[in-house]
Amino acid sequence: MARPRTFNTEDAVEKAMQVFWTHGYEGASLPDLLEGMGLTRGSLYKAFTDKKTLFLKVLEHYEGQAVDSGVAVLESADIPNGADRIMTVFTGAYRAVTEGDQRGCLLCTAAAGPSTYDDEIAHAVSKGLGALRDGICVALQASPKHEDMSDEAQGALADMLIAQYMGLRTMARARIDTNTLRNAVRSVGVMLA
Repeated sequence: MARPRTFNTEDAVEKAMQVFWTHGYEGASLPDLLEGMGLTRGSLYKAFTDKKTLFLKVLEHYEGQAVDSGVAVLESADIPNGADRIMTVFTGAYRAVTEGDQRGCLLCTAAAGPSTYDDEIAHAVSKGLGALRDGICVALQASPKHEDMSDEAQGALADMLIAQYMGLRTMARARIDTNTLRNAVRSVGVMLA
């Protein structure tokens, strides 16, 4: 008779997310994951099969947390002007760095790492970033300056803004000085004004 799992899978994925977010996919060693998750090698492999499968679950979990909360801000009627919603997301990312979180965005880190050679990870990254891009489009439709733009023009602007966001979050992970990051956020504000 198989022994039942003695750990909470959701909790284990959350802990694995912290390890991957800190070390990146390639940098997260098996000992790092085992220590961070509080699991034995056998438990990890039994529950998650391998590192890649675990990472895909982590990306899904990250999307359910960070991406969904960003999309909620971008689509929030509590902030009437959509440009202000977009700036809230950018300033929130900047504020996280000034408060000591220089991990950047896990999706952005994965985009520059394993998604360059793994189609499943690339798909997961594309899905998460696509959700943010779609949220930006919703915000642009609620921006007095941008609401009358064609869908194509809004889409192009959303593509540029998601690229700016990825750049900002990647620069944060690279520990670029905060003045440069602040200027990057200000440039987004200038584009949206």
